[in-house]
This record gives sequence, structure tokens and C-alpha cells, in this order.
Amino acid sequence: MSAWKPIADIAADVQNGNVSAISLVEQSLAAIDQHNEFNAIIATTEERARTRAADIDARVAAGKNAGRLAGVPFIAKDNFLVFGAETTAASNILKGFNAPYQSTAIERLEAEGAICVAKANLDAFAHGSSTENSDYFTTLNPHDKTRVPGGSSGGSAASVVLELAPFALGSDTGGSIRLPASFTGCVGYKPTYGLVSRSGVVAMGSSLDCVGPLAQTVTDTACILDVIAGRDELDSTTIERDKAGYELPSTSYDLRTTKIGVIKEYMGEGLDPGVRTQIDSAISKLKAAGAQIVEVSLPSLPLGLAVYYVLCPAEVSSNLSRYDGQRYGHFTQDATDITDSYTRTRQVGFGGEAKRRIMIGTYVLSSGYYDAYYKKAQTVRTKVIDEFAAAFKQVDFLLGPTAPMTAFRIGENASDPLQMYLTDIMTVAANLSGVPAISIPDGESDGLPVGLQLFADQKCDRKLLEFAQAVEGVIV
Repeated sequence: MSAWKPIADIAADVQNGNVSAISLVEQSLAAIDQHNEFNAIIATTEERARTRAADIDARVAAGKNAGRLAGVPFIAKDNFLVFGAETTAASNILKGFNAPYQSTAIERLEAEGAICVAKANLDAFAHGSSTENSDYFTTLNPHDKTRVPGGSSGGSAASVVLELAPFALGSDTGGSIRLPASFTGCVGYKPTYGLVSRSGVVAMGSSLDCVGPLAQTVTDTACILDVIAGRDELDSTTIERDKAGYELPSTSYDLRTTKIGVIKEYMGEGLDPGVRTQIDSAISKLKAAGAQIVEVSLPSLPLGLAVYYVLCPAEVSSNLSRYDGQRYGHFTQDATDITDSYTRTRQVGFGGEAKRRIMIGTYVLSSGYYDAYYKKAQTVRTKVIDEFAAAFKQVDFLLGPTAPMTAFRIGENASDPLQMYLTDIMTVAANLSGVPAISIPDGESDGLPVGLQLFADQKCDRKLLEFAQAVEGVIV
């Protein structure tokens, strides 16, 4: 039995006085301490969390509304600006940095009574697929301590599966919410680009970054998205939310009227046999439930990973240029001049993967290679966008694995960056095209979780969540 009730029920219990917010915070902090060996958490915000819990309990005692998420503890990936603990993005260059303001997503959750109790580990600056690139420690998979939890939101996903809190926030630039959700066995949601504000989140690839929740169920995921979604004057890329909102009714989506496209390119060579078995089983169950299943080809998808690893490092090289040691974070005190300060600060502060991406990004943006690499990648990105749009004229949703394999062993790909990048081969296209995508648990292969990935057209987040809730009920 789960340590946590559904999120809406937790909030109702607090509002009705059946349980106190402070007891929920203490439960979460105790779980964090109990599961410390998994390295999911960089820091707790316990002092501020207890203060907020006391305020919420006082509001309830006074007969006031404490919010839709009253007293619900949660964990934020450490690239979200949050009060009560340092924000480091798991990088040495940001050690000692305390946020002067909070991210919009955090502010919206707190406005509804949710309580941030801790900051989760990640690949430094979200550069990675395993959390092995954290400058602090590697998070361990809750199902097998010798394996990775995925990345870059590995700490957030592990926190949900270890039941350290009812939900966690992550960021997804090329699959960084969905991949760890698949590797650990929880639900991970990447919304339509711009649906959730990125204000106050450490930038990686600004045209790709999305903020989303990780939770135990699709229903809980939708509950959180409903709070954090919508326009934000601090982020000009944000879009209007669905007028119907995102909270899901208990009634099931009618699969008998649904046409689902299985992505041909994701079911070919390179797919682990155990993963294939689970995906095929899910497809069979959906057919039995009355859904119409067809094969859909998106010919440019095999190029998606190459496109991503041109465009993303280009944006990384720009975004990381602000970390110079002059205004905040790590700096070299005994530097002889400004150039020496810049150089030595970045040598020590940036890890190997950050340096690799800065160099790749600077290279593809340089005058001699811009047309050959960056411009060509943008052209192929447009083809990917067009192919997704064409596919959604044929089918209601698309389906495939979240990853071609289950969680790999710690260190297995650490010395081979290209092999590590291949982990994202089935997730990057959603970020390139801006469409919403979700990973839901689809059983296990040799004792390790398998993720089923579902896609919808841009701005169809509510429909995707309704569909995912129905699929969740069928394949469990």
C-alpha cells in the first residue's frame, strides 16, 4: 500500500482537519532521512517547510481555505529557484547560491497550499540521462541500487517511487522527465511547449525546455498540471491554458472511439526484447478494449537525435555563458585578472559534460559551420514538426516505448557519451516538435520498469491526460 493517498484526498484531509500539514511534512522528512542511501535529495528545506505547514494548519483552524493542495509536500528538482535551500542545479559553479526569488511553478504550487520539502538531485545543469553527471553524487534506482534512475530528473523520479513525497517537479529538455519515469516506474509528463512557465528554472535549451510533474498516477499528474499551467508575464513563451483545465473526472475516456498510431520507427531494430514484449502487451490490451490501432511512420525521427544534439548544445553554450564567477556562485578568489578569473572559475565549476556541450554548441554556431550544422538541423526540426502534425490528422494519439531499454548499470555508459546520448532517442522528438508526451508504467522486464510513451498534438494536453488515464486503467 502506498504511503500517500491521492493528492486531492491529502489536501481534503488537511482542509477538513483530519490530518495536519505539519504531520505530512514530518512524514516526508522522515522518509527522506530513511532512504538517504539512494542519493535522491541534495538538500531539504525543512525549516521553511515546517513554518509553512504551521501557517496552513493555522488557516484551517481559523476556518479559512488553505488551497487545493493544502499541506501536500513535494520535491523540486534542484534547477528550480526555491527559498529555504541553495539552488545549485547539481553543479559546483552554483554552490552557495541562494535564490533571490522563486520560480513561477513553485509560487503557483505554494499559492494553493503545497509545501516544498526538498531539492532533488539531477545531472548538473540537466545535462544527462542518468544523474551520473551530477557534481555531487549519483542517484540510485529504487528497484536496483546498481542501476541508474534515468536523468536528468533522476532524483525527482526516485523521490516519487521511494514515496518521499506525493509528487515532484522536473524539467524535460529531451526526455528528462519521461526517461527517469520509465526507468523508475512512475508517471512523468512533458506538457506542450510553453504551457508551464520556465521563469525561475535554470535554463538549458530555451526552445526545448519544459516544466512538468512526476507522480504515482495520471490523476495526480493532471492535478498538479492544473495548478502550474497557464500564461505568465515573466515568461513570454507561455501559452493560454485549456479553458476546461486539466483535472480529470473519474469517468473513463472511451477507447472505442480512439484511433492510436504505433510509431513504426520506435518499434524496429535496437529495441530491447523485454521492452518490446511489454509494449506489444499494452497494444493488445488496448485493442481488446476497443481502440483502433494502426502503424504510423514519421520518416525523420531517426534524425531527431542528431538534430537535438546540434540544437541543444548550441543553446547550452549561450545559456551557460552567464556563469562567470563575477556575480554569484563559485569564483576564484586569487585570480590575477578578469580573464584568469573567468578561465579558472569555469575550469573548476563546470563538469565534463557541461564543457563538452559548450564546446559542441560553440562549434556549430561558429561562422564556418553555422550553415553546415545549425541551419541544417533547424530545417530537419521543421520536418519533424510537420510530420507530427500530419500524423495527428490521421490518428488521435501516437504510442511507443519511452526508452529502447530498461535502466542500465551505473558506469555502463559513463565513458561513452554517444551511447549515453542514444538513451534519449525516443524522447527528443517531442521536445523538437513541442507536442505533449507522457510516460506511464507498463509492467516490468527482468524486474525493471518499462515505460509506455503517449503523444498528442500541440495544445491537446487535456485530451492526452484523459487518454493516458484510460490507458493506465487498461494496461495495469
